[in-house]
Amino acid sequence: MNRFIMAVTASLVAAGIAQAEVTEEDLRNDQTITTQVVTNGMGRHLQRYSPLDILNRDNVQNLVPAWAFSLGGEKQRGQETQPLIYDGIMYITGSYSRLYAIDVKTGEELWQYDARLPEGILPCCDVINRGAAIFGDKIYFGTLDARLVALDLKTGDVVWRDKIGDYKAGYSYTAAPLIVNGLVITGNSGGEFGIVGEVQARDAETGDIVWTRPVIEGHMGTLNGEESTMTGTLNATWPGDMWKTGGGATWLGGSYDADTDTLVFGTGNPAPWNSHLRNAGTPVDGNAGDNLYAASRLGIDPATGDIKWHFQTTPREGWDFDGVNEVVAFTGSDGKNYFGTADRNGFFYILNREDGAFVAAHPFVKDISWAEGIDENGRPIFNEENRPGDPTAAADGNKGETIFAVPSFLGGKNWMPMAFSQNTGLFYVPSNEWGMDIWNEPIAYKEGAAYLGAGFTIKPLFEDYIGSLKALDPMSGEIKWEFQNPAPLWGGVMTTAGGLVFTGTPEGHFIAFDDATGEELWSFQTGSGIVGQPITWEQDGEQYVSVISGWGGAVPLWGGEVAKQVSFLNQGGTLWTFRLPRQLAGNN
Repeated sequence: MNRFIMAVTASLVAAGIAQAEVTEEDLRNDQTITTQVVTNGMGRHLQRYSPLDILNRDNVQNLVPAWAFSLGGEKQRGQETQPLIYDGIMYITGSYSRLYAIDVKTGEELWQYDARLPEGILPCCDVINRGAAIFGDKIYFGTLDARLVALDLKTGDVVWRDKIGDYKAGYSYTAAPLIVNGLVITGNSGGEFGIVGEVQARDAETGDIVWTRPVIEGHMGTLNGEESTMTGTLNATWPGDMWKTGGGATWLGGSYDADTDTLVFGTGNPAPWNSHLRNAGTPVDGNAGDNLYAASRLGIDPATGDIKWHFQTTPREGWDFDGVNEVVAFTGSDGKNYFGTADRNGFFYILNREDGAFVAAHPFVKDISWAEGIDENGRPIFNEENRPGDPTAAADGNKGETIFAVPSFLGGKNWMPMAFSQNTGLFYVPSNEWGMDIWNEPIAYKEGAAYLGAGFTIKPLFEDYIGSLKALDPMSGEIKWEFQNPAPLWGGVMTTAGGLVFTGTPEGHFIAFDDATGEELWSFQTGSGIVGQPITWEQDGEQYVSVISGWGGAVPLWGGEVAKQVSFLNQGGTLWTFRLPRQLAGNN
């Protein structure tokens, strides 16, 4: 640890002076406290909108690098973190479950924590980490061996650590935790290994589990160490014992709506991918083959873990259309409060903020083939001819009929966070235009082994672009403008009151767009692909912007023909911080 920090900390303790601590009020007001960023999403509603306008359309061309920080070593791969800033220190996570504390003014490393990962971890989609959470005098983050670690904010010393799941069975963890009312709330990863998705809440001070909520029907939740209630109804939508290995990983974490006191978590694909094994391959009466609560959004009581409501984006799921994508609270142009979420299945959904009820859905990518649309109840109107075939109907019983489905299993939108602007009322959605050849295969569950029952090859839809950043009106579904990129977009988006939209590309360009027109106003070449999440804050009267650069993630691992097209892109691990000098802030 940095000797200066050690000395200052020791002197404060000796003098009996309390160190700065993050409170529930800090978390609740994070969007409006412009000198800090203490939540993933720049607010627990995940709008990723800053009210700062020091930096704006007229002066963004004057944005210059302030400092850069290298994650160092050979541990590169994908860097998907969102920085946090508190009390003069920036905190970032890195690939292979690392966490860094950096002097926010100089870029100097203060301390580093490197998790000692065991052999045999089973990460699905690269060795990434998407960020941390701060509360009190601690910082929390998850590791690839499915553990949650609490560290001292100032020293990086371990305060406590706890096990989320068994990594040998396929569990892992990559999302930023969520803090609500003194609880650290996490999901889990590992949906491709037949794990069971779950949300867990721990006491932030001690690490003791307060409640757990499995998200697959038939499993029991817990509250204060005792069994509480069963999730759903046993075998209501699952055949036989398949619920025991039903998937539904809660791998992207959740949001919190303070107005309704509700956690909102998305759930991943049901396991296995072969839907014919889950009574989902043919039309069914009612919801018998829906496989709840996979591919859904859940409203959860933060005090007890009880499920308040659910909305399933893809019932009878058979294309790996996870329902984990973030749910963002916003106020519509009609003055009413809604949730917005852009699903992997290619549709953007509007839900009622009070009860999660379906309001509307709009396609946001082109040529969707698996469904003709969404009905008045929010259920897909399936194109049954575009469901991968049943292997048992094949002559050899080994491979079902191959179909070409759009979007691909990596989604119209994947994990990369969109942003909502209170300035324009628009969502800025990072999306990709691609499809896939997909077929089903026989599969049986084996602990710690991939549990897919499917094969696939991703292919681009158009010759000139794959990635597409879209400015979408959530009320009408109208695309106001679109930025097209040759390579897939895989990084986060941020908006500001200065009329700016920031995001990055795999080619390494960090770009600022005009939020109203989509005009490119500024860009900077970072040297590696950007799959991280930008933030902005105010420091000494100047506005700063940071983003991490480092190509990786799911695309190079699972991207098929698309992966070959971007194989030339360099890995990296550099945090870039930019500032608008005070003397250049005037309109030019």
